[in-house]
Amino acid sequence: MIVNSKEMLEKAKKGKYAVAQFNINNLEWTRYILEKCNEMNVDVILGVSEGAIKYMGGYNVVVALVTSLVKDLDIKNDVCIHLDHGSSVDVCKKAIDAGFTSVMIDASKNELQKNIEITKEVVDYAHERDITVEAEVGHINGNAASSSTKEFNARLEDCVAIAETGIDSLAPALGSVHGLYKGDPDLDFDTMKEISEQLDMPLVLHGGSGIPEADIKKAISCGICKININTELQTAWHEAVLKFIEENPNAYDPRKVIASGKDAVYKMIEYKINLFYNK
Repeated sequence: MIVNSKEMLEKAKKGKYAVAQFNINNLEWTRYILEKCNEMNVDVILGVSEGAIKYMGGYNVVVALVTSLVKDLDIKNDVCIHLDHGSSVDVCKKAIDAGFTSVMIDASKNELQKNIEITKEVVDYAHERDITVEAEVGHINGNAASSSTKEFNARLEDCVAIAETGIDSLAPALGSVHGLYKGDPDLDFDTMKEISEQLDMPLVLHGGSGIPEADIKKAISCGICKININTELQTAWHEAVLKFIEENPNAYDPRKVIASGKDAVYKMIEYKINLFYNK
């Protein structure tokens, strides 16, 4: 069933586990994630960046693709279609109007008061349509050479302020980064725990790829209820496809080339779900 994220994140908070957000990029990626999560009987959030939306053909294409796959593959677990890092109110509205069931408004590059104003406008529009909203405080860096830096970390008082907009979940920047880590992640667990206790709200960990198992488990114990994974799926697929091409230099059928990375993606999804659910 296609749902918003509210119930699955509330259940995760009570159960002290984290729901996985796996980002999708194409039909194959979406199918692999849906099939594996259905096999493991867990809910899943499909994250879709603005870049992926453009690549896949548009907001309506994404919704139609996910909805059709859920039906044709007979997916039984709950699935949330989530806009990842929506850059503006307009982008969030387009996603909602197309059928996305959850949106992230990322106005974190603005001063706090502007972030709050933009987020509140998205919350008002989304909640009228039963759509959940995630926001970001602080700023989560992201590029292939990223390393965590505390100067962008969220402050407790800022998190409290933006929570008053009525958001359903919050992604506080606390040392994680997007992409591949340069050096070791340096997560601020103390502030993470303080925010969770103060707000009693599901917290989101962006940049979940590359964080050690012990840190993932500690983050969950400190209130993280949703963890975003993208890069590790991509690198697992990439390595498998490279091996396939090396062994089959004359392969030209795109279906076979793309599908050669399927098992690697399946294995990474299974590993992450077992870790997030403490299985």
